[in-house]
Amino acid sequence: MKTESWCCRAQRSHMSVAVVLVVALSPAFSLDALAASKDLDPVSMVTIPAGEFLMGNPEGKGRDDERPQRSVHLDEFAIDQVEVTNERYMAFVKATGHRTPPNPYGTGPIQSMKGIEQLPVVQMTWYDAKAYCAWAKKRLPTEAEWEKAARGTDGRLYPWGNDPPNTKRANFDREWEDEHTLHKVGSLPDGNSPYGVKDMAGNVREWVSDWYDAEYYRHAPDRNPQGPDKKGVVRSIRGGSWHSPASDITATARGRGGFALQTHGTGFRCARSLEPTPRE
Repeated sequence: MKTESWCCRAQRSHMSVAVVLVVALSPAFSLDALAASKDLDPVSMVTIPAGEFLMGNPEGKGRDDERPQRSVHLDEFAIDQVEVTNERYMAFVKATGHRTPPNPYGTGPIQSMKGIEQLPVVQMTWYDAKAYCAWAKKRLPTEAEWEKAARGTDGRLYPWGNDPPNTKRANFDREWEDEHTLHKVGSLPDGNSPYGVKDMAGNVREWVSDWYDAEYYRHAPDRNPQGPDKKGVVRSIRGGSWHSPASDITATARGRGGFALQTHGTGFRCARSLEPTPRE
């Protein structure tokens, strides 16, 4: 039975060194803060350089809420190379006493499951994702940051380019098969983005920080957009899931979900500012 749908959709060391060098020069973070964060959340982060990229789709392509396409400038930032795993999330739960997500794989607590440690964690709300990132001294990425990390600067349709997805590039268009549905994070290198960020198409959709507004691209700022100023009802979700069709795992496809939404197709990754930029 179909249980998930789109809501509306040798480098490891090098990457770590790159982040350390950038943060050491940045007034926004100290090496002590970075070290503390790495102790809490031991995952490689990828530095996305400052500059412009093409966000959204041109007229005649994609959905209405992905248009108009525009050039957006972002300050330098870092983003987790992979989605947050069950192992990492359970370390957060143990350290903070935060509630444990429901077990999507069967009966009993999820902590009792074996072999799922490196699968992306699912079944958490937007608030849960935000709490995890704050604990790790990070934050959720904005929609603009997520999209730049996923597609680079050349306006490509998917993280790997413009060729259609296949099973070597993305985990998508499938039925739920319990613990055999999701892929271990980082296990499909053919689907990497131009920056080497992994799993940004399919596997799980990802919470981002922005309120969702279908008209936002028509009036959004072209420098470091943070999402609508006015509070809405739902937050944006990006990237598509294991159940999404090819049209919903593009780098431009936008989804949305309420604060209480918990599904076994929604996860997240964290980001960090590397230059001083106002955040919520």
